Order: sequence, then C-alpha cells, then structure tokens
Amino acid sequence: MREITYAQAINEAMSQEMRRDENVFLMGEDVGLYGGAFGVSVGMFDEFGPDRVRDTPISEAVIAGAAAGAAVTGMRPIAEIMFSDFCTISMDQLVNQAAKMRYMFGGKAQVPMVLRTPEGSGTGAAAQHSQSLEAWFCHVPGLKVVTASTPADAKGLLTAAIRDNNPVIFFEQKLLYRVKGDVPEGDYVLPLSKSHVVQEGKDLTIVTYGRMLPVVQQAVAAVAKDGISVEIVDPRTLYPMDKDTIIESVMKTSRAMIVHEACKTGGLGGEIAAAITESEAFYYLDAPVKRVCGLDVPIPYCPELEKNVVPTVEKVTDAIYEMMR
Repeated sequence: MREITYAQAINEAMSQEMRRDENVFLMGEDVGLYGGAFGVSVGMFDEFGPDRVRDTPISEAVIAGAAAGAAVTGMRPIAEIMFSDFCTISMDQLVNQAAKMRYMFGGKAQVPMVLRTPEGSGTGAAAQHSQSLEAWFCHVPGLKVVTASTPADAKGLLTAAIRDNNPVIFFEQKLLYRVKGDVPEGDYVLPLSKSHVVQEGKDLTIVTYGRMLPVVQQAVAAVAKDGISVEIVDPRTLYPMDKDTIIESVMKTSRAMIVHEACKTGGLGGEIAAAITESEAFYYLDAPVKRVCGLDVPIPYCPELEKNVVPTVEKVTDAIYEMMR
C-alpha cells in the first residue's frame, strides 16, 4: 500500500492493463502529449507511443463510435470524453450501437470498451461543463455504469471495467482527481455490481457515491457526537446495481437516505428508493425514505450558488437529524 491520488490510480490502472494486454489502448482529445485535460494520462504517451495513446479529433461522436467499432473487432479501447456533458454528442453511438450490439447478434459480438469521463460541479465551469448525467446511462440496457469514490476504488473498478466484455461508462468526479488515498500496488481488481459497506451503523443507512461520499462521511462524523450511528453504503456500480446489500442494510437500520449530486428529479435516488420500498425492507422502515440531491437547476457559475445547489455537509447533517426525530 502507498498513498497516491485518484488521478494517479486511474493512470496506473490503464498503464498496467496496457502492459498486460496489447489490445488495450487509450484514445481521446489531448490524452497524448498533453496528458489529458485533467492530467490523468500524463506519461502514458512516452511509454506506449502514438499508436496506443491516440489523440482524436474534437468529435465525441467519433470517439465513441470508433471505440465501439474497435471493440467489436477485437480491441479493448479506453475512450476518454473530456467532460461528461459532451457525452450528449455521442449518445447515438453509445445508446443505439455499443449498448445493443451484443444482444442483437445473440452474444456473438462483444463490445469490450470503457468510456471514461469526468463529471460533476465544483470547478466553476458553469452549466455546460458541470452536470451529473449518470442516471441517463443507467436507463439503457446493455451499458454498465460505474463510479469510483476513492483512489483505491478508481484503480480496482477501472481495471475490472477494462477486462469486462461489455461497454462500461466510467464516471470520475473532477474534485476527486487530487484526493489522495491508500492504493494497493500491482494487480488490483474490484468486482463490478457489488456494493460496498463503507462504514457500519445501526440507526440509519445512507446510500451515496462519488464526490458525495466524503461529504456524507463528514456529516456522519458530526452527528456521531450525539450518539447517532450511520451505516454508509456505496453502490460503486450504478447499473446493474447490487441492491441486495442496500436492502439488507436498511432492514438492519430501519431508515434510509440517498445522497447524490445529480438533480433530484429523475436521479438515481428515485430508483434506489423504489428498490427499497418494493422489497421486504419496506416493512422495517421507521420513517419515509429520504433523498438529499442536487436542485433541479443548471449548475451556476457563481461559486457560492454552485456550492449550494448540490448537497453539502450541513444539508446532509440536517437531514440526518430530521430523520432521527
């Protein structure tokens, strides 16, 4: 174990898989000599050269389409789209092509591609560069949707995604890139579609992921002084999600809250809440399921407004006290 950043963990996962398998390559805007818009691929061009770290045209449709085509013909591309907001330009290639081919060809075609993309607010990049759109992709059968909340998760989940034979959308929250954490050296793989109990508790279950995990952890630490014990569950894979672990946790604590940065309406929190209320856990609930989510507004440019349209430590703390009354 050593401490490295979230960005370095992603770089390490990609580099190790490219050394292990010559069919793995990286493609995207400015991923080569420049090292990526957020510096995630720094050094990879020097090691692997222009054939395996390929700068692409400024066309997200081309990036996603070329990745799907390369994958179905035997390669294992890692495609980077600079901001998740720009995935809107590649939706046909992802939703109608990559997600459908394995099913439509009766399993004879595989699409082992990973589309990496940073999402979320907090950098002052305003409404067109700050969205959290993961729920869109969770609505598409055939796509796997993964998000990593820690540097160790980033390495383990991305390695698993690269080795998977299905198209995986891998979301990276921009504010996590410089966060440091303990990350295992060498080959490190975490299973997809397995939720992680980050912290055990007995009074309330909070389901959260991505940048909201450290926000929730700070809120949980704040209420612990009043004797409130909170269990935190990180789904890691948003689709297909391991809901059993979440349901078991709620049956233990009898209360459930979902915290995510994305807008509340149509967000993944509604799907998780439905899974809880449609299960046996419904009969164990001592309070309605609560969602603490982003407001249904475009992300503002103003720093103070931007900070307050998404869940904060104070908002999560207040919601915990409200549920425990």
